[in-house]
Amino acid sequence: MRQRRGERGIRQRRFSEHLIKDGADYRAHMDYMLINPVKHGWVTRVRDWPYSTVHRLVVEGIYPIDWAGSNDAGGLDYAD
Repeated sequence: MRQRRGERGIRQRRFSEHLIKDGADYRAHMDYMLINPVKHGWVTRVRDWPYSTVHRLVVEGIYPIDWAGSNDAGGLDYAD
C-alpha cells in the first residue's frame, strides 16, 4: 500500500520537517510533546506519564514541578 502512495522507508505522507527558529519555538515544541499523553487521555497530569522527559526537565530546573498540573507532587520525589 505504501508503494502505491510513493512512500518508502520511515517517511510518511504526513511527516514534515520543521527548523526550530528560536528558543520560544523550541519551548513550544517541547510543550506540545510533553502534553501529548494528557491530550490523548492516557494520563491526567503530564508527570503521571512514566516515559516523559518532563521528569528529567523538572530535576534540571527547566520545567516547574507543577507544569500543566497541580502543585501537589503526587508522591514523586524530584529532590534526588
